[in-house]
Amino acid sequence: MAKQNVAEQFVDILVRAGVRRLYGVVGDSLNPVVDAVRRNRAIDWVHVRHEETAAFAAGAEAQITGKLTACAGSCGPGNLHLINGLYDAHRSMAPVLALASHIPSSEIGLGYFQETHPDQLFRECSHYSELISSPKQMPRLLQTAIQHAVGRSGVSVVSLPGDIADDPAPDKPLETALVTTRPTVRPGDAELDAFVRMIDKAEKITLFCGSGTAGAHAEVMEFAGKIKSPVGHALRGKEHIQYDNPFDVGMSGLLGYGAAYEATHECDLLILLGTDFPYNAFLPDNVKIAQVDVRPENLGRRSKLDLAVWGDVKETLRCLIPRVKEKQNRRFLDKMLKKHADALEGVVKAYTRKVEKHVPIHPEYVAAVLDELADDDAVFTVDTGMCNVWAARYISPNGRRRVIGSFSHGSMANALPMAIGAQFTDRRRQVVSMSGDGGFSMLMGDFLTLVQYDLPVKVVLFNNSSLSMVELEMLVAGLPSYGTTNKNPDFAAVARACGAHGVRVEKPKELAGALKDAFKHKGPALVDVVTDPNALSIPPKISTEMVTGFALSASKIVLDGGVGRMLQMARSNLRNVPRP
Repeated sequence: MAKQNVAEQFVDILVRAGVRRLYGVVGDSLNPVVDAVRRNRAIDWVHVRHEETAAFAAGAEAQITGKLTACAGSCGPGNLHLINGLYDAHRSMAPVLALASHIPSSEIGLGYFQETHPDQLFRECSHYSELISSPKQMPRLLQTAIQHAVGRSGVSVVSLPGDIADDPAPDKPLETALVTTRPTVRPGDAELDAFVRMIDKAEKITLFCGSGTAGAHAEVMEFAGKIKSPVGHALRGKEHIQYDNPFDVGMSGLLGYGAAYEATHECDLLILLGTDFPYNAFLPDNVKIAQVDVRPENLGRRSKLDLAVWGDVKETLRCLIPRVKEKQNRRFLDKMLKKHADALEGVVKAYTRKVEKHVPIHPEYVAAVLDELADDDAVFTVDTGMCNVWAARYISPNGRRRVIGSFSHGSMANALPMAIGAQFTDRRRQVVSMSGDGGFSMLMGDFLTLVQYDLPVKVVLFNNSSLSMVELEMLVAGLPSYGTTNKNPDFAAVARACGAHGVRVEKPKELAGALKDAFKHKGPALVDVVTDPNALSIPPKISTEMVTGFALSASKIVLDGGVGRMLQMARSNLRNVPRP
């Protein structure tokens, strides 16, 4: 029996850790590892067209499954391309192991062809980034990297010179146990006692929820019901907390809607649950604030806290619910529910009339029809920019759907690559990429990956031939739009030329049929919808501090536009308010 080399041992350890795919682009220093994957039936190599796509896809797979995933890049420019997707995965708390193959070990530090220092380059976007300099070092170092990625929910990077990957592995590699799941974290009794006293003393309490409430929907609802609290959410908390929520008052932040802002500012006690909401100008500075987070470094870095609670949201609420006194007065809750419904009514009235006849097509209409026709367990991947607005306003969560995007890192071009990773987890599950024309064209080459692997991803392209979020930023800053126009091809024709289903939609009456046909198609499909670049109205009041990007944080007024089925939900919640 031939002796195992380091690359084969590396791949075996990945398989033991639960990794089933390695996303990347083959080449030179990476070849020994790719060949080891070829000969191992328990893992697949996914050949993408750009390493940035590989990292985004791995991050999306990790977010969908909650398990360790992996990507790889060859030496120098190859692995350097991973960095943007790795930043996104790290900031999304997705457990990803990145293999950065390296130049020959004897040439490191001597200015060799394609030389970089990946162990240094990736340190800012990882919990762990180290260089393997000896075959004997590899098993323990890779194990350490895996446990950093899984245990701390983020990225680990292993740099491996190609010559070492091809060297014989140690005779008796260590078969140590690997950590593949995270434990729950319960706060200490002293913190819980202080928290209970704070809650019992407060008369008006608001809960503001982020992605840390994943898996804790039932506990949040029970807790809110007991303390009669309105429940708002950040964008990353929407999919986990908005559905089946009789206490919903909407979303805060630049893309927000409803009464979440008012609920967080008019309470006596604001409880932040599993959110690292970055826009501190939307948070109050004159109410008491308690924060619950599993990451202690997140506690208090956005606002001054009166109580910091280190723990999982679910476990913390399980401890709290039996101990807090049930509140009888729900006047504050009912007031916020009424404000929320009124706010949504006002937005709907501002919505353009006869939208189903408007040409170019309103993007809000596209999102509303998409929400209605998509499967109840669909995965939506969302491009940064205006697609974030449409997803936030129109995609209705139900506890089974997933909505993922570059919500913390804010990268363009993330939707298509994330859709690749999401679809590989389950070919039977509907995956929809809500792509802008700017983001799609940036990494359009990886549409070919869908075709190559016959992945049934449906790309719904919001094509307004512009970088419209950037145009909005310029207008808000008092600048004329410049450099934001895209001269686009017929993307549907491009899709057909690639061997996929492609259709272009220019009239609203054609939209539903085009989407239905795309969803019925068994392979990859693209629906190129020509949308109105002027559909987004500017807020009636503009603060001078509203300067750039997602830092438009000094204004209380958010973007106008429809809100889809959320108004119906708000009206339903109002019917539950007791009448005198």
